[in-house]
Amino acid sequence: MLATSTPRLSEALPAEQTHRLMRLAREVSFAPGTRIFEEGGRADHFWIVRTGTVALDLRVPGRSSPVIDTLGHGELIGWSWLFPPYVWQLGAQALSPVEAYELDASTVRLMCHSDPALGTAVGQWVGRVLARRLHAARTRLLDLYGPHGGGAPR
Repeated sequence: MLATSTPRLSEALPAEQTHRLMRLAREVSFAPGTRIFEEGGRADHFWIVRTGTVALDLRVPGRSSPVIDTLGHGELIGWSWLFPPYVWQLGAQALSPVEAYELDASTVRLMCHSDPALGTAVGQWVGRVLARRLHAARTRLLDLYGPHGGGAPR
């Protein structure tokens, strides 16, 4: 069974690895309505929410982009930065004022490459996030476009 919440960095990595990553972070802010990234854009940064709420959306041809998940405190904004071709698979928008930690994707990938234990831990963390987001997207799209009740858990 899939976990109902997205794993936080501090829950996924040992404290020392978390501190190493967070030393690379810079604090950023997004006003409500700000597009953080667009589906199809270059995935060269990622963020960890400090405060506020972020909506993830997915382009659906001929329709408005539905929100497939919302993120809050401690959650990862973006996973496409870890996997070639480093292109966003979803879009993200601030729903409220958002404070976040921003990390440069290429720097983190290099750090993970030079430290296999860190690379494994980050890969497993992002993989768990990806699995959760895929499940959320599937459920939301079935709710919106499938037969009545198609997205209900079994």
